[in-house]
Amino acid sequence: MPKVHPNTVSDGQKRDSDRHEVEVLTVWKKSLLFNCYGFTVFDAEGNLVFRVDNYVAGNSGEIVLMDGSGLPLLTIRRKKLSLGDHWLVFRGEETADPLFSVKKNVNFLNPKALAHVTVGCGASPRRVIYGVEGSYAQRSCTIYDDSRRSMAEIKCKEPVSGVTFGLDVFRLIVQPGFDSAEAMSIVIAMEQMYGSRRFLN
Repeated sequence: MPKVHPNTVSDGQKRDSDRHEVEVLTVWKKSLLFNCYGFTVFDAEGNLVFRVDNYVAGNSGEIVLMDGSGLPLLTIRRKKLSLGDHWLVFRGEETADPLFSVKKNVNFLNPKALAHVTVGCGASPRRVIYGVEGSYAQRSCTIYDDSRRSMAEIKCKEPVSGVTFGLDVFRLIVQPGFDSAEAMSIVIAMEQMYGSRRFLN
């Protein structure tokens, strides 16, 4: 298989959380660890920015998104006793007060919608903050905010020197003002909902 990104991975580089430019990430549906499923994510310079390493055995319905050095950033947990495919996203490795939740669309009147992202839980009313539309299976979908502005896109990676990469390598294009770690957590939820080879059973 050709190299996913031509540059050498560089550790310890800090990412700009207040960026004013579009961030283009290359997502490879492969763990850096042997006998694991996961994701490896590079920035435009070839630096390792995110990783997901999930062992096949002993999973407990959660996936941890780490930075390039292995520091936990977000934890994506399957919501228990929920109708439909529903995932909660927590900061770090916390177990309370999710940042938001991602739920698979079950409204057949809107077939373009894949999922919706909400905040609020318990007695608080849920508020939809993002919607995901398109086809994750074809790596062609968009994350919209509640004003229908495109916040991030998933696209197939362009061929390099005539070599195509298939669906396991794709682009995550994140607009300014949208946290790329949160965008990646939504991608992970999409993989669990619509992926052909899920990390968890």
